[in-house]
Amino acid sequence: MQRTAVLNIVGLSPDLLGEHTPHLNAFAQRGKQVGVKEVLPAVTCSVQATYLTGKWPSEHGIVGNGWYFRDECEIKLWRQSNKLVQAPKLWEVARRADPSFTCANLFWWYNMYSSVDYAVTPRPMYPADGLKLPDIYTQPLDLRATLNAELGEFPLFQFWGPGSSIRSSQWIAKSAQWIEERFSPTLNLVYLPHLDYGLQQHGPDLTKIAGDLRDIDVVAGDLISFYEARGVQVVVLSEYGIERAWRPVHINRVLREAGLIQVRLERGLEMLDAGVSTAFAVADHQVAHVYVNDPSRLAQVRELLERTPGVAMVLDEQGKREHHLNHDRAGDLVVVAESGAWFTYYYWLDDDKAPDYARTVDIHRKPGYDPAELFFDPHSPAKFKAARALARKKLGFRYLMDVIGLDATIVRGSHGRLTGDLRRGPLLITGRPELLPQEVLEPTEVFDVLLAHLRAPQAQPESTLT
Repeated sequence: MQRTAVLNIVGLSPDLLGEHTPHLNAFAQRGKQVGVKEVLPAVTCSVQATYLTGKWPSEHGIVGNGWYFRDECEIKLWRQSNKLVQAPKLWEVARRADPSFTCANLFWWYNMYSSVDYAVTPRPMYPADGLKLPDIYTQPLDLRATLNAELGEFPLFQFWGPGSSIRSSQWIAKSAQWIEERFSPTLNLVYLPHLDYGLQQHGPDLTKIAGDLRDIDVVAGDLISFYEARGVQVVVLSEYGIERAWRPVHINRVLREAGLIQVRLERGLEMLDAGVSTAFAVADHQVAHVYVNDPSRLAQVRELLERTPGVAMVLDEQGKREHHLNHDRAGDLVVVAESGAWFTYYYWLDDDKAPDYARTVDIHRKPGYDPAELFFDPHSPAKFKAARALARKKLGFRYLMDVIGLDATIVRGSHGRLTGDLRRGPLLITGRPELLPQEVLEPTEVFDVLLAHLRAPQAQPESTLT
């Protein structure tokens, strides 16, 4: 099989390629670029699982970045076990055809306990004293100590949160090069998230994200040159485009005000109790899975959501089938936002009763996605509080990094709904134009294109083609 590297540049869309992306422009000009239609929901976990299995969410089961685990009565986002993906993966299909095939997965999601040969993924340590310490999980396990020693500690707090920066993508790129130089995998999957941050903070405003475009272009350009010099063919891919957002929709507050959500008090703060709530939403960017524990109230909940400002569609069982979301993990109803709108997870009606995690970066405890975590709270001395917390951390004391605000209007970019706009949607670029017969790909066809690259005969040098 032909050795291949897939660079997943999150948030990259055709309309962002231009004066700030000379390396990516050059790669596209000597290869071929096509648009990719969107998955519903157009969010990281669902899209990646679709690309890597060639199946829809109704088949692979990844209906969002998280969902309600009905048997545990708990909402869980950003799980990491690859066993949650219920379909054969690209590397498993390739390995059946060629037992010598090997795969390295650098930070694509569901990267723990998978059948890849080499894996590196974020996995913070949470010691009993309440600290949160940067760390990684690797396969084989002993790679962890070696990578930490040779590349330095993974910059976790630059990977997500108000301190997000190009440093995390640079570290991932260096780890990909390190793996390639030592093991030469047949397939390299490389996740480069940096562009996603600025786009969610500012929206697709070139005057504000030009620096982010230049930074990720340099990282991508270096990787393209590095891999091609080693005879590895390169594919550049993205998961979704990001549109301008200005309208947060507090879907759980709508359900709360209708008496459908139950909370319990913990030290005077309100905690969502999903197991005894009649209905609640797992908000995930512009899509929300709404779970209705009392089937007799389903019609009432649907009617309430349909008349909620900012809601474009409420999918029932038939609607979920039409959009490939008919899976047991999906909500009883799936709600899709209008253009410019997105769903918060907020369920409290009084900010003084918001749970303590609401003002922190806490992707696992929040019962929904929170892009406000990309910002220091502009309405408080957040940076001073962060400095004080870091000082306590260095001294070995407990600390609370409560620096995130509760004003959702600060977010300017979102994704998740189907826009149908190929100029602002995901893309695929390859240096092997002959392997892209179509001008537009279904998301499930990305799998076929990647497999075709692995199976393709060696590309002839350009001099022999003229």
